[in-house]
Amino acid sequence: MSEEISLSAEFIDRVKASVKPHWGKLGWVTYKRTYARWLPEKGRSENWDETVKRVVEGNINLDPRLQDSPSLELKQSLTEEAERLYKLIYGLGATPSGRNLWISGTDYQRRTGDSLNNCWFVAIRPQKYGDSKIVPSYLGKQEKAVSMPFSFLFDELMKGGGVGFSVARSNISQIPRVDFAIDLQLVVDETSESYDASVKVGAVGKNELVQDADSIYYRLPDTREGWVLANALLIDLHFAQTNPDRKQKLILDLSDIRPYGAEIHGFGGTASGPMPLISMLLDVNEVLNNKAGGRLTAVDVADICNLIGKAVVAGNVRRSAELALGSNDDQDFISMKQDQEKLMHHRWASNNSVAVDSAFSGYQPIAAGIRENGEPGIVNLDLSKNYGRIVDGYQGGIDGDVEGTNPCGEISLANGEPCNLFEVFPLIAEEQGWDLQEVFALAARYTKRVTFSPYDWEISREIIQKNRRIGISMSGIQDWLLTRLGNRVVTGFKDDFDPETHEAIKVPVYDKRAIKMVDQLYKAVVKADQAYSKTLGCNESIKHTTVKPSGTVAKLAGASEGMHFHYGAYLIQRIRFQDSDPLLPALKACGYRTEADIYTENTTCVEFPIKAVGADNPNFASAGTVSIAEQFATQAFLQTYWSDNAVSCTITFQDSEGDQVESLLRQYRFITKSTSLLPYFGGSLQQAPKEPIDKETYEKRSQEITGNVEEVFSQLNSDVKDLELVDQTDCEGGACPIK
Repeated sequence: MSEEISLSAEFIDRVKASVKPHWGKLGWVTYKRTYARWLPEKGRSENWDETVKRVVEGNINLDPRLQDSPSLELKQSLTEEAERLYKLIYGLGATPSGRNLWISGTDYQRRTGDSLNNCWFVAIRPQKYGDSKIVPSYLGKQEKAVSMPFSFLFDELMKGGGVGFSVARSNISQIPRVDFAIDLQLVVDETSESYDASVKVGAVGKNELVQDADSIYYRLPDTREGWVLANALLIDLHFAQTNPDRKQKLILDLSDIRPYGAEIHGFGGTASGPMPLISMLLDVNEVLNNKAGGRLTAVDVADICNLIGKAVVAGNVRRSAELALGSNDDQDFISMKQDQEKLMHHRWASNNSVAVDSAFSGYQPIAAGIRENGEPGIVNLDLSKNYGRIVDGYQGGIDGDVEGTNPCGEISLANGEPCNLFEVFPLIAEEQGWDLQEVFALAARYTKRVTFSPYDWEISREIIQKNRRIGISMSGIQDWLLTRLGNRVVTGFKDDFDPETHEAIKVPVYDKRAIKMVDQLYKAVVKADQAYSKTLGCNESIKHTTVKPSGTVAKLAGASEGMHFHYGAYLIQRIRFQDSDPLLPALKACGYRTEADIYTENTTCVEFPIKAVGADNPNFASAGTVSIAEQFATQAFLQTYWSDNAVSCTITFQDSEGDQVESLLRQYRFITKSTSLLPYFGGSLQQAPKEPIDKETYEKRSQEITGNVEEVFSQLNSDVKDLELVDQTDCEGGACPIK
């Protein structure tokens, strides 16, 4: 019989009396709007201590030993571990991923273990559904279908995750010829609240329904699974293998789908109505019909995935995040975002990268695209398959199932595999008296337990049980190294030559103290994983460490995001709030400047003055001042000595540095597993999210703030349900979902 661990009220009161959360300037506001769940029995949303209790208990009770009459000794041991985790997270010395902060400990977690993982990867090729929660009724579980990877992507996006997907030639070539064009009819009952809006986007009333023996009729249930199955049926009808009766007319009845604004139970948020689904199904069918008698290209397949992502974005609280990985010689794929009409319609829904290996040399057109619009990114699958940390050398096939990556690029993944993240703020943890080796060991055990979740898809269960992959990340890396060392990790460059091309290059020189610091922590993670894996009788994790880009989570603690340099020493950070958001009166009362958002109606822009950690240090550097060469070198440092997965970083560059992109991509081809770059805008856009300012302006704006938002909010409100973010994401680059 399962027995659950719980934290006592007395323990939590002791922690609240002795530990002060390390809120950043945006921390509490970001928390309250993003991760504080509504408590109907109390008529308010969670407080931070309640969120941490829910999250820690949800995780500790995943320990599989609790399922079988656990001993008092085991329960005591896990309770003590839960208490250490609670104290660590409550103080914001470390935190699970944003997904865990939102989902862990909820009924939704118990229903679908997928919900605890941020992002996934799937190869777009015919696959079997297997023993999964979603299997179309017309298919056998072992029967391969073109629809399966699209169903996987659709399902995980609707659960709030991001999905990387491969449209490389090796996958697209396995998709058979499109045999049939399908006559698709979408119907909605005339009595439905959504009738008028549905007709406007292409549906018809049920009174106009014409059904005959040659048509297939399916009435969608009002569930996530219903949306997925409708799309699967539409796709599979185009192929003779999954349409043996050669039916060429499909009627989908959307009358039961809840109307716009209705509450979504489980993940949260409000419904979009059937309209986004109607538009998506019509568009997907058009892509497939246009290829009847021919073969789908990587661009066609990416379009279908983007159309699915677009529909999911319309689902309010869900934020679609996709990465399309194509072949490096597929020029149609590389240039697909140059079609401005399709870019605006749906191709914005993914970041696009190309797969390379260390022998690849064609960086010139890639660099040209990056200088033009920041794409494509680079994913080196050869390094991912055969290396952990670069310093540990070649380990042939150590991660041989890798085919792609998550949307942010910090975790190389096999087909159906998710990333599994935990984030440590080393400077904050040290300042709160923690031994960092203990902190990273706790993080390893936390993520290991996540791998015992009840996953919905067979391909995921199989690869998770095999790999038990975890991703322990650091954020505030620049803050930590600058504070502890007094300088940045790259202390200079020395002249050298490329070992293959003999081209002259500048090789970075690293502070040896920094190498020792991260190496010790890496070994602490591995040691903790080895011990816990032995205790649980499961495989050791195939890889352990990473650097995630961070974003919303880093804002909680006020740390620099992942390995990124602060955007500036002093900033105006703008956050957008819906005009009805009850946090707005509290912010105004405290003296924060506000103005109407010029881009979105009924939205207010609030300005927060921010001072970066270490801003007054003479060795401080920001994204606006640090060179592109130093950013490449810093990413390479972390890939070499810390991360055995990958290192996510969006390298920014000035216009004058654009001509260095090609040579730097080539120089680090033996070290860096994934790379993305963007031009540095420096707040030049109107109402830019981040605008660098000088110290004098920062001090002046800070003096205008006269109150504590948390206290004022409590005075003004009895609390309000369903506060929603407008523009925050769980990563610095915006590629990952918010929750």
